[in-house]
Amino acid sequence: MTNAAIPASEEIGALLRLLDDETPEVRDRVAERLALCGGDLSEWLATHPQPLTRKEQTLLTDMLSPSRRETLVADWIVPTGGAAALREDWESFEALLRALSDFLHDGITLRQPLSDALDLLAEEATEDSVISENDLAVFLFANEKLAGNRSDYYDPRNSDLAWAIDEGKSNPLGLCLIYILVARRLGMEVEGVNFPGHFLCRFFEDGYPVIVDCFDRGRLHLQSTLLENADQLSHQQRVVLRQTADPGSILIRLMNNLSPALEHAGRTQDAKLIERLRATLEG
Repeated sequence: MTNAAIPASEEIGALLRLLDDETPEVRDRVAERLALCGGDLSEWLATHPQPLTRKEQTLLTDMLSPSRRETLVADWIVPTGGAAALREDWESFEALLRALSDFLHDGITLRQPLSDALDLLAEEATEDSVISENDLAVFLFANEKLAGNRSDYYDPRNSDLAWAIDEGKSNPLGLCLIYILVARRLGMEVEGVNFPGHFLCRFFEDGYPVIVDCFDRGRLHLQSTLLENADQLSHQQRVVLRQTADPGSILIRLMNNLSPALEHAGRTQDAKLIERLRATLEG
């Protein structure tokens, strides 16, 4: 007789009441059963409100983590050729970002899936009469719908774009990715600029390249003006500023940021998993 069946609703409620039980055997059994819930109880909790303490929330998130790791591995489908094969494959790129978002989710907070959240932002922008890349930057950043996460710059959740949209904050790369992906939904062309230490975006206005610093409230800079300041930029920075970051290189940068952020947060097992998946991008 097997006990591997997914817990029924009544059992989940009983398991949650045992979250802070100090008996090792009970704790192990609770973790074993909750591990079968797929790593996400947010919808169940939304319809079955539970008065969980902060400690219990942390315990529950930890117990759901193994399933989220397994799901990420299963959903991590990289085209043959790795990052190089993602050069124009925005669909696969967004699918991988969704997989990372689901993995980084705490499993207990109800929120929209990444693609739905991006769709809603695009709809709101349209309703707000956004018709250009500049308008979109104002809508997202100057109006502070999204802002730089200056207090927790290295928080791993900055790489969870669904969390970033829900909380209204992220790091430079996270903000730029949201800008790029919403722009694509609106038929606009916004490029990523893989600038060292501070990811940026670019669009063209009347044929002139304009650099957008999403982390600085969408501040605009004429690319030509930045390049003229030779004393402020190294040769390598000037080269990178002219280039466009493709989805593969952007994903590599995100993974390179995420692994140490998870390590710093004490999530060593998750950091190692990200490093392993990062290696699949080598092609």
